[in-house]
Amino acid sequence: MLTLGELSPDQLRARLAGPGIDLETGPFVCRVKSDIEALAEGLASMYPNYRVREPDGFADFHLAMRHSGGLRRFLGRQVQFDHDGHAPFRPLPVDQAFPMFEWAMNWCVSSRAHAYLIIHAAVIERDGCAVILPAPPGSGKSTLCAALVSRGWRLLSDELTLVRLSDGMLVPLPRPISLKNASIDVMQSYAPQMTMSRPVKDTNKGTVAHLRPPPQSVARGGEAVAPAWIIFPKYAAGAALEMSELAPARAFMQVADNAFNYSLLGARGFDALGRLIAASRSASFRYGVLDEAMAAFDALARGRA
Repeated sequence: MLTLGELSPDQLRARLAGPGIDLETGPFVCRVKSDIEALAEGLASMYPNYRVREPDGFADFHLAMRHSGGLRRFLGRQVQFDHDGHAPFRPLPVDQAFPMFEWAMNWCVSSRAHAYLIIHAAVIERDGCAVILPAPPGSGKSTLCAALVSRGWRLLSDELTLVRLSDGMLVPLPRPISLKNASIDVMQSYAPQMTMSRPVKDTNKGTVAHLRPPPQSVARGGEAVAPAWIIFPKYAAGAALEMSELAPARAFMQVADNAFNYSLLGARGFDALGRLIAASRSASFRYGVLDEAMAAFDALARGRA
């Protein structure tokens, strides 16, 4: 089976404009069609190690991203996202096509993949120690996740933790790591060896860029792992490192607050979250220096925390 990086730029554009690219990301296949050059460039840069299926089989999601028509063409070049014939988002400037694709992929999973309890959280793993990082925007979650991945942790996801309802295992969904605003400069300095997309300014989240997942994280996209820790991170400039274990009941409520489909799943969501909490240790984590955070997480992986 081909990887996306084995397609030439012309082949990639032709397939996007024609039958589409059937892109494997973790347990999902997404059929992507587009006539947007910025999206083709973003896919080539961020997804070269992902497998591409022939577009004649089943796909979980069908995404089309096209230039907007009608009256919107007078507002400047814009891109419209279409999912199975519906347009859930307003059009955006065409320069934002790749960030829009990443947001659309997150939307597809969080609103459709109900065989999983879906938590708004990063999840990384090292030596069998899987750590879930739930946190609201501005907490430093993605920066911490990116730094850990740059130091050898396996990326399962930077946005969506998938807890399999049948057995409580964490199912990988490794995709590019989203960085915003100041985090972009931080990671360019901290992990210059990682490939970063071109920063896109003036989105509704500010300036946005993405980091390419390491090839080994993509290659292990089919390897589920048992949860070990749930860490609620918070970055504060100059703060001393602090990790405090949380009572299970408090951790349960905080994870429920960060879950997309906990209420929708009803009793299945309650049971899945209960098993997750029972299988994991939970803690709040405050940090101000990335290298200190790296050392603390390495101690977790060695079982010394």
